[in-house]
Amino acid sequence: MKFVVQRVNYASVTVDGNVIGAIKKGFLVFIGVSNEDTKEIADKYIKKLLGLRIFQDENGKTNLSLKDVNGELLLVSQFTLYADCSHGNRPSFINAGKPELANELYEYIIAECKKQVEVVETGEFGADMKVALENDGPFTIVLEL
Repeated sequence: MKFVVQRVNYASVTVDGNVIGAIKKGFLVFIGVSNEDTKEIADKYIKKLLGLRIFQDENGKTNLSLKDVNGELLLVSQFTLYADCSHGNRPSFINAGKPELANELYEYIIAECKKQVEVVETGEFGADMKVALENDGPFTIVLEL
């Protein structure tokens, strides 16, 4: 599993010209799933994600979590996080999880995050999505546990 976490001032996902998910201050999270991933692995990623202290406190230090700032989540599935570019110039996606497993774990992550975060928006699994955002910082973290 891989999460790419971007601290944002706002972010949105559009499919076929319609905004299907949008947040204000919070995290835009791109989620990649491999065939070896499980709900137990997802739980570790969720715990780490929601515990990240990467918002500034009153002293300008990155010391506050998503919950501390009443932040929002936009969760977007992205199999291309498993692109293998080691041979030639055309990426291989053989390491990406099969769609059934990837979607199951993506939906699981969404459901678990909704138990802890008031605003959780999503993309659409398998859709051609357009993602717009204003990265705050910029601040981007790649989680590979």
